[in-house]
Amino acid sequence: MMYFSRMKTTLILGVCLLGVLLGVPNLFSAPAAWMPWRTVHLGLDLRGGSYLLLEVDMKAVVKERLDSLADSIRQSLRGGQIFYQTLEPQADQNRVLLKLRDATKTDAAVAALRPLISPDVTTGQPDMVIASDPSGTITLTLSAPALAARAAGAVDQSIEIIRRRIDQTGVVDPEITRQGESRIVVQLPGIGDPDRIKQLIGKTAHMTFRLVDEAATATANAGGPPPPGDDYLPMQDNAKEKIAVRKRIDVDGADLTDARAGTNPDTGEWVVNFTFNSIGARRFADVSRANVNHRFAIVLDDKVISAPVIREAITGGRGQISGTFNAQSANDLSVLLRAGALPAPLTVVEERSVGPELGAASIRAGAISLVAGFLFVIFFMAFFYGLFGWFANLALVVNLFLMLGIMSMLQATLTLPGMAGILLTLGMAVDANILINERIREEQRLGRPPLAALEHGFSRAYSTIFDSNATAFLAHVMLFVFGSGPVKGFAVTITVGIATSLFTAWMLTRLLVSRWYITTRPKLLPV
Repeated sequence: MMYFSRMKTTLILGVCLLGVLLGVPNLFSAPAAWMPWRTVHLGLDLRGGSYLLLEVDMKAVVKERLDSLADSIRQSLRGGQIFYQTLEPQADQNRVLLKLRDATKTDAAVAALRPLISPDVTTGQPDMVIASDPSGTITLTLSAPALAARAAGAVDQSIEIIRRRIDQTGVVDPEITRQGESRIVVQLPGIGDPDRIKQLIGKTAHMTFRLVDEAATATANAGGPPPPGDDYLPMQDNAKEKIAVRKRIDVDGADLTDARAGTNPDTGEWVVNFTFNSIGARRFADVSRANVNHRFAIVLDDKVISAPVIREAITGGRGQISGTFNAQSANDLSVLLRAGALPAPLTVVEERSVGPELGAASIRAGAISLVAGFLFVIFFMAFFYGLFGWFANLALVVNLFLMLGIMSMLQATLTLPGMAGILLTLGMAVDANILINERIREEQRLGRPPLAALEHGFSRAYSTIFDSNATAFLAHVMLFVFGSGPVKGFAVTITVGIATSLFTAWMLTRLLVSRWYITTRPKLLPV
């Protein structure tokens, strides 16, 4: 138990030295830009920054599903030569209402619509219910589990897209988590003015390419409803000017693979160059080939960015968006297109900023508490256990550096609860040394010689130390899995601290005691 081979000794000291080297960068600024200087990131409450609480518009999710279902119904009935007089999505009732012209074809229509039903991925139950009556009225109602699964998927997809958009802006270590069923928390450390980020996050960025109804465009600004199959959409740079575009989407922005801001070499104006995948390139080529000398509208979130005239077939799968762009707006649009479209609009429910002064005050308060707690622990151990207490104190210092080193390698975020976790970890590390020292005292009182007292003290304390730390480790893993934000930061700090505490209490302290005993060979242990 007290024997350490040369290799084992070297390994323990090597781990301690590595931990110190990895933890030191947190105490100093990088001497050169090229040096690998990894440090722990400071969270929103320490560094300052912005906090946003966003909510996914679930009504838009349901509306989009019903609109898609209505289009599928239209396609299914067209193939069976079944005509209808009413096809109306009813979002308030989560259904699509269909009324046939000929009531005798009700059964044929229901048969044509049955392939639209598919099992829900979570429950295995049908995702919609079809009901009909003899008058030729058919309703397709979405099931509650299917809607819940779609809503959950919309939130998860929104989180991923928000993360991609923010990552491309260069914000370091953002915290993006789900809250409840339809809300998303976004924390941006170091961002004092979140307006630009908020605009990037909030835009749905659903881009479509549609043909312009040139005949209806002439009367689009005169008032009145658009012709069947058309939409009157405003221009992005002039909301008063409207253009009649076809409702049918000829090319979807989901087929874009890349978008980059650039300048037009002929005019010098800022543009966005985009590239399609193979499917989008083929559709774009087919539409442009069949509609030469006709206008083709580029629509972003129900606003027309531009509607140029197709001069020739565009077959390369590449295109260019021009408009009243500057460098920032062109770059922002390219970021939105690369990250993808949100499945539903987002609204800002809550917004607040944490100033760097408040963060600095939190750091000072946390640092004072850490130093004070650390000094109290050192004095306690030295007073009650003498030399063995100083061994525990040395292991405690190494433990602190190991924690900082591991958290730096993980690029973890340190929050105010995380600082409390560090202080709590130091107390837990001391607990292990107290158990060991008390066991050694008991063995010495029983009359065992020094070496036997050391052997029995360490071996009998081991099971208690391991059991207590294992249960604490599992509890904090659950905190990390089910918690969010500062709770996760606290859990990470504690779990890392438990691992380093076990190492320093069981390996480093035992090594120090072993080397001291071999050197001095005492007749009585000074514990």
